Amino acid sequence: MQASKLIQSIKNGNYDGIIKKLYPNKDISDRRNRLITLSENFLELYGDLDVTLFSVPGRTELSGNHTDHNNGRVLAASVDIDIVSVAAKTDENVVRIKSEGYREDTVDITDPSPEKVRKGSSSAIIAGIADYLNKNGYASGGFCAYTTSDVMTGSGLSSSAAFEVMCARIFSEFYNGGNISAMELAKAGKYSENEYFGKPCGLMDQAACASGGCLWMDFENNTDPLTEKIEFDISKYGYSLCIVNTGGNHADLTDDYASVPAEMHQIAALMGKPTLRFCDEEDFMGRISYMRSIVGDRAIMRAMHFFAENKRVDIQRDALKNGDLDKYLQLVSASGNSSFKYLQNVYTNKNVSEQGISLALAVTERFGSVCRVHGGGFAGTVQAYIKTEDVPAYRKAIDRYSARAPATYIQFAPTVLLRFTKTK
Repeated sequence: MQASKLIQSIKNGNYDGIIKKLYPNKDISDRRNRLITLSENFLELYGDLDVTLFSVPGRTELSGNHTDHNNGRVLAASVDIDIVSVAAKTDENVVRIKSEGYREDTVDITDPSPEKVRKGSSSAIIAGIADYLNKNGYASGGFCAYTTSDVMTGSGLSSSAAFEVMCARIFSEFYNGGNISAMELAKAGKYSENEYFGKPCGLMDQAACASGGCLWMDFENNTDPLTEKIEFDISKYGYSLCIVNTGGNHADLTDDYASVPAEMHQIAALMGKPTLRFCDEEDFMGRISYMRSIVGDRAIMRAMHFFAENKRVDIQRDALKNGDLDKYLQLVSASGNSSFKYLQNVYTNKNVSEQGISLALAVTERFGSVCRVHGGGFAGTVQAYIKTEDVPAYRKAIDRYSARAPATYIQFAPTVLLRFTKTK
């Protein structure tokens, strides 16, 4: 379908059904206008080409804080905010992506290489995705795309992973018949972020964005992780999931993030294993006195967090499957407590005067609600479970402590689709 015809089709309400499915808690006219504007921007920049419309959701980590990079387990869910893209296949071997609010990225994918792109850039992600596909027997080629995203950067909702999966999904649709699996799309994103973008992430973010819904994941085998979809809607229990953007400064936090897997790997190496997942916990406990003299106390406590958190994920999965919300929320608190005390990713030691996450947690607990640090930590967001009727009051309580930290309200989106629709 040509871009101009897509615009008219959206205006005529032909996409209202899938819009309602993707955004069950949002105003349909707002979402419709968003897609119209996106398509109009594509038309103005690239012309009236034959287009396809895509959507990839952000994700929220429910349990398994900093476990995936050590072959651990994670419980995550997609959310009802996403990155959407209008894209068209082209004949040249160049990818052009214009993200709203940013300059256009132009990447020649004839011979992608980390040395040819700037680390930390969108161009690096695009090149890395193409390189992964080429090295693993998939096809790639040129396309142009215009994107817009309400997955806030630095929110812990995986804006970068959503963008990575979006790029991989477009390659899959245009050059591989749409047949690349969700986990392969996720692996392409992880490879790109590790080798090209320069961030030592695990696979959890990309896997959750690529799969959609509520997902249990076990990364004991990183090349073929186990996954299980969990059917659960927290709104049926009278609760809403809120994400509080604390407005913290994300500058120069790469070392903080990298120190977590690095220290866990140090412990595993001392025990003769590649990661903590393959270490015996009791053996570890018996060696603490010896190991702390080598790696320090923080590494010991981070390993203790891993062992407890990895077991906690399975218990929370079973609680959700059994509809035992009280048990699940009890373990959310335990996860948050462990992250704060043992994992120590709630604030950075580089600037102890700025502790937006700590303060948001304190305010939320004073409100009487369950909460935990969300995502990578150090700056960013807090996850809070609020009774739905109390959400307005919670917003006021959060807004009161910092004018720069409004509560960003999201909910579980149990049936978010990976691909928005095929418009041809």
